[in-house]
Amino acid sequence: MASVLTEAVTVQDVCRAVAEQLLPAFGARELALYTVRDGRMYLLWESGYPEGFLTPFEGVTLDTQLPGVHALTTRLPLFFESPEDLSVAYPGITLDRMNAWSFLPLIASGHSVGSCILGWDTPHRFTPDERSALTALSGLAAQAMERARLYDAESAVARGLQEGLLPHRLPAVEGLRTTGRYLPGTQGMAIGGDWYDVITTGRGVALVIGDVEGHSVGAAAVMGQLRSAVHAFAASERPPQEVITHTNRLLTELESDVCATCCYIELDPATGRALAVRAGHPPPLLRHPDGRAETLDLVGGVMLGVQPDSVYPVTALTLAPGSVLALYTDGLVERPGSDIETGIDAVRRRLSETPADSVEHLADRLVGTARRARERLDDVALLLTAYR
Repeated sequence: MASVLTEAVTVQDVCRAVAEQLLPAFGARELALYTVRDGRMYLLWESGYPEGFLTPFEGVTLDTQLPGVHALTTRLPLFFESPEDLSVAYPGITLDRMNAWSFLPLIASGHSVGSCILGWDTPHRFTPDERSALTALSGLAAQAMERARLYDAESAVARGLQEGLLPHRLPAVEGLRTTGRYLPGTQGMAIGGDWYDVITTGRGVALVIGDVEGHSVGAAAVMGQLRSAVHAFAASERPPQEVITHTNRLLTELESDVCATCCYIELDPATGRALAVRAGHPPPLLRHPDGRAETLDLVGGVMLGVQPDSVYPVTALTLAPGSVLALYTDGLVERPGSDIETGIDAVRRRLSETPADSVEHLADRLVGTARRARERLDDVALLLTAYR
């Protein structure tokens, strides 16, 4: 159990591990895990209870006459080897079909975390060794629970930061339909440095996608700075090469010890003409009106933040009406055991095979495989632009 709890990250991971370890190890049939919050008890996990049985106990205060509450407030485990024993100690308590119970306090570093309740469907005699083992294991569970609660709280802050740094709404531009998707990685704090943006400029619209290395609050913070910088440089009507050059110089001056990739395309919706700059980023994909999709071979420069005086070449493009441009980060195309070119080609085929009537449906289709993956080693960003 100690080894399994070491690998548990979230509160739900801890609850699942406790249930999977304790129930078979001690022959119990029911388990409930409660946490204390603002002076009340709330259910985190239950297994084996009749439907609705635990509902009346949700949110009870710490002065309620219940064994699970007393175990927590007194910090002493309670064991009842028969329904009669429990009824004598707590007259009028509602019983289920169980015949023996243990009520274990979850205490971590002197801090009250919650209670663990186990039920046996037959009369059960708790030996001294079993009582000691249950008490010790409840301590392990409490420590893991407290660590997981802190992780969940930090993750919530990180996700809020990530969502706040990404655009809530892309600007409406006549002649274009744009949509974006972001999927966090499933490891660590589920936060990263991927971003996308659509910026109106005096010459048209800038389509931007970028990726700051790392998966942390720091990576997200640098991402926010870069997105703001790109937005400011683009809005000031600097040409694409200068936007990326200035952004690169800014990142090197931040001395953040991280690098970033970026693809910046300024498009004139009136003519379909575009100028593209690529800084260490995967190449965009272009779906032609006939459904054929290709990888755009843009001449690129080094990643942002490597050399303060790097030069970034500009590539001219022309989009035909009915084209769809796809900008993405490497999390969409990289898979363990496979090279990135194979991943890019797989997304290119999907872009070609999927009808382009709706950019929303097309975007969902392109990120579908990544969304269904049980593990994403990297976060994923996608920006689709349909030129009408």
